[in-house]
Amino acid sequence: MVSGKTASEPPFLEHYKSIFKASSEINQLREKQQHQVVEECELPLIDLRGLRSGNKAERTTCIATIAKASSEWGFFQVLNHGVSLELLAEMRKEQKKLFEVPFEQKVSSKLLNDSYRWGTPSATSLDQFSWSEAFHVPLAMISKVDSCNREFEHLREVMELIADAMSELAHTLAGVLAENLGYPGHCFAKSCNKSTCFLRLNRYPPCSFSPETFGLQPHTDSDFLTILCQDQVGGLQLMKDSQWVAVKPNPNALIVNIGDLFQAWSNDIYKSVEHKVMPNAKLERYSMAYFLCPSYDSTIGNCTEVSLYKIFTFGEFRKQVQEDVKQTGKKVGLPRFLR
Repeated sequence: MVSGKTASEPPFLEHYKSIFKASSEINQLREKQQHQVVEECELPLIDLRGLRSGNKAERTTCIATIAKASSEWGFFQVLNHGVSLELLAEMRKEQKKLFEVPFEQKVSSKLLNDSYRWGTPSATSLDQFSWSEAFHVPLAMISKVDSCNREFEHLREVMELIADAMSELAHTLAGVLAENLGYPGHCFAKSCNKSTCFLRLNRYPPCSFSPETFGLQPHTDSDFLTILCQDQVGGLQLMKDSQWVAVKPNPNALIVNIGDLFQAWSNDIYKSVEHKVMPNAKLERYSMAYFLCPSYDSTIGNCTEVSLYKIFTFGEFRKQVQEDVKQTGKKVGLPRFLR
């Protein structure tokens, strides 16, 4: 008899056996990573009460702190962010129930607009593979009552509330970052809405097979900004001063990171930083991410007269990323669009 947990696990080793049996490749990666010392860090922690303060000086200081973290780290944490901690806890509870569904059902049931993803279909080597599963859901699809069966109707309702709260926070942060550069705070509101943004529910199963396996391979985000809620297991790492550092989880904070589009729009003032997830050998890890994206035909300009980048649309950017991943196994991203 197959246990519930076993039945729900994606068949990584069976499906990708050609990648995992390449022991010589694994040994090469192990030798390479033995020289990498990953230290734990605490991201800049910003209290967003300053943005709502009636004191102009406090608000100005808060905006400057957000902008500094976006330039120096590309990542920061926020407290008093306006997303209910009770709601986030309910989301985590429903998310766990969703991933405990048998694997075959997750693949075939078309839950949440057929948004289930697992592994990395394009991977040809271990360094291109991600040991994770996810539901990558367009916000516009969450409100559709037929996006979930009756068993997960409460999940859909909670996701709607989360999406609304995350959208408000994302637009607030994008607005103050634009304001810091002298532009109207509402300049992203028209192009980034429910029809263009996404919510992604992630699960990283325990991985004792190989310590070099990525939960999510190194990448930058192809959006304006991302808001992340992670559990206390840890595993998120980012590149800081040419070294990988591990992000220490904070149960009361949400993590925010700058995406490629904001780096291009700000003319490299704000930084889209490479990051990855390393799975735990014994514990499963859950996270949830909100992606602030424009429509595919939106032109990504810049905030200065002399731009480092060619003018491109989000659709052109996404197409180039997909072509690069298909040909090389890795995303190239912004360097493709430098003048």
